Amino acid sequence: MFETENKEEPVLEIWQRFVQGLLGVLALGGALLMAHYYAPQPSAETSGLEQQVHELSQQVEELQREQSFSAVSVDDARDSVAYIYGIYHVAGKQHLRARVAGTGFVVAPGMLATNRHVAQPWYGDREVEAALRPGESPVLEKLVAYFPGSPLPVPLQTIVLAKHGDLAVLHMESTAFTEKLRPLGLAPQPPRVGESVSVLAYPMGVTGMVAKSPALVYERLSSHPDDADTAGELAALSLIRPSATFGHIGDVSGDKLIYDAPTARGGSGGPVLNMRGEVVGINSAYIDGFSGGTLGITATELVPLIESAKQSIAKAPPATP
Repeated sequence: MFETENKEEPVLEIWQRFVQGLLGVLALGGALLMAHYYAPQPSAETSGLEQQVHELSQQVEELQREQSFSAVSVDDARDSVAYIYGIYHVAGKQHLRARVAGTGFVVAPGMLATNRHVAQPWYGDREVEAALRPGESPVLEKLVAYFPGSPLPVPLQTIVLAKHGDLAVLHMESTAFTEKLRPLGLAPQPPRVGESVSVLAYPMGVTGMVAKSPALVYERLSSHPDDADTAGELAALSLIRPSATFGHIGDVSGDKLIYDAPTARGGSGGPVLNMRGEVVGINSAYIDGFSGGTLGITATELVPLIESAKQSIAKAPPATP
């Protein structure tokens, strides 16, 4: 009996351990099964939200890249944008004398693009037309460009005026400074509605540049007239710099652009740039009381004028020393 009991006892212990192990495995399996059964499963709504968050994150990253690239493009273009100042009168009527302020930008070596009503200030001016008598005509006394970084104005001459539309191409006097100016590239296609744009210009002309000058300069020049002398002082202090405004294209209608980048008198002729720094339009006018009513002309309209200006310069006789 003793020997028999000793033989059966190990078998019993082994069997007990086997049963306990089996029960443990079954308990663990049940727990895993219950956990899987009761665990919250991703719904279609949750998956959709996750997808939207992912897409929005990508859009934000893309906008950040575009804004950074746009800032660099706008800053690089500023040196090629000039403040244009001029004086004209009606022959025989010295009392009818007026100043003109506008913006222009380099489109080719020695060439500046602007609005026709800047290059020819009486263009579209009904008051001047009404004051003219038969045989009388306006006379442009002076037209110069002030560029950032230059203390001296650059004399301008009109080469081409658009027959239809408010565009002009001017010739800049050749100097060591003007030869280094970089022409701004024109976009091959008009912009799309909703596209981001920026406008580089001189809104309010000399008055605007004095207003944004350092305090000491402002205190000294704020009472000065908006004339060539004040512009010359700003140029000597390297304070001739265009302002940048930003907005979006609201509509494209033929050769016209409508956008909401703010502008003002003096901003006429400024380049309208896309996110790549290409010129998509020429700033030309604005509608008072309408925030989205800034008007421009598509840059594609400039192409034939530039070609015509190049031909005119090539045919012109060389200047006599």
